[in-house]
Amino acid sequence: MPPDLFGRALGTISPQVLQRAETSRLLHSIQAAPGVRFDGSDAPAQGASSRDVEDERDVWAHQAGVNCLTIDRFEGRYMLSGGASSSIHLWDLESSETTLKHYTCHPAARSNKSSTSHKFGITHLSFYPFDSLAFLSTSYDHNLKIYATETLTPSASFDLDSVVYSHALSPIADHLLVACATQHPAIRLVDLRSGASTHSLVGHHGAVLSVAWSPVDEYILASGGSDGTVRLWDVRRSAGSLGVMDLEDSVGVGGEDGLGMHARSRDRGVAHVGACNGVVWTDDGKFLVTAGHDERVRIWDVGVGANALAHFGPIIKNTHLSTLLPLVVPTCVGGPRDRVMFYPNEKEILMFDLVEGTLFKRLKAPGAAVAQASGSAGQRNIRNRVTSLAWRVGNVEMYSAHSDGVIHAWKPRTRDEIELEKEEAEHVDDVDDPSRKRKREALEEVFRDLTRQKITFT
Repeated sequence: MPPDLFGRALGTISPQVLQRAETSRLLHSIQAAPGVRFDGSDAPAQGASSRDVEDERDVWAHQAGVNCLTIDRFEGRYMLSGGASSSIHLWDLESSETTLKHYTCHPAARSNKSSTSHKFGITHLSFYPFDSLAFLSTSYDHNLKIYATETLTPSASFDLDSVVYSHALSPIADHLLVACATQHPAIRLVDLRSGASTHSLVGHHGAVLSVAWSPVDEYILASGGSDGTVRLWDVRRSAGSLGVMDLEDSVGVGGEDGLGMHARSRDRGVAHVGACNGVVWTDDGKFLVTAGHDERVRIWDVGVGANALAHFGPIIKNTHLSTLLPLVVPTCVGGPRDRVMFYPNEKEILMFDLVEGTLFKRLKAPGAAVAQASGSAGQRNIRNRVTSLAWRVGNVEMYSAHSDGVIHAWKPRTRDEIELEKEEAEHVDDVDDPSRKRKREALEEVFRDLTRQKITFT
């Protein structure tokens, strides 16, 4: 009996401790689930869902590539994916066609290019934080749109006159302000109640690439820009900006004792030596995680604005201008002492300890393509680049979007389960190929004859 179960049977540990131990074990055993496929083809042929497809590239969610993913935070059942060709698909994660080898999921609804939908690739999707019956989308066509989830029809549209890289709506606020990170240096705030752009937050000296509202304070916003700065904002203030994060500062502005002694203000400094295109809060609101083109991920203590000096090694890759968001696993999964971050590292996913920066594992996508040189010198084309990650609430599951149009599922899988899947696959191959079955039986018979022979040593 495992120690945790034995301790629970004796009454020495609480149910909460047992639950955290089990979810932590599942989290660290997460692997690719190659049997789960997302087929977004418009008109699958008769029997296409049951065909034996060995090459994952034959099944795609968005043919031109998948730019972003999001999963509703209430049921954890519905997932939205945005394509590079302006298409949006709604997936029911609990509805799939089951065959001998695969679970195939088809879109429950889809929105293709039309006069009212987006004209160019989708950059960011997010469910309405208080009701999953609506969601927001932004695109390279300069528009922020509100969609009805059931029908995938737009109900409102806002033209921001600039490329929109990402947007954010507070998960706790009474206000309905949507912060939009655009190619313009100012952050645009759109009020969904009035349908107007209320005001702009000025401070960045280049395009704003990522924005995120605090999960504990409804008026605090964080942003990262192409100038390498990460700024905190209070939207109630006329000046707006509360200050910037400085990678050289590991003490912060809270003072020497953390209570204000010799405290100082800070309005200069950069968080990354290069563009910052990823800003994410931890769910307790104490830390901010940022990613930049200097190929570094940094953790910031928001209370004092200090660099936590977590080092994630030299394997971090980040070269694209599009928003790249690390995935911080909710605290309820691993507990406050087991903080885990997944990072989309081009054609692989890296699993880190968020506090120490320790690399737990490198997750390779099934059928990952090797980087190929593009036509111009010094550039490269990652065919299977990971573009977005989404966590399924209420489960230990993750989903990844890829530039080759595929969506992959990642679930806990033990070694016994992997071996069992291999045996089942070999059995299926033997049934399909009688000659292979005969060869396998002949080899097994030779092996049995050799093991039965009595061996003596003289």
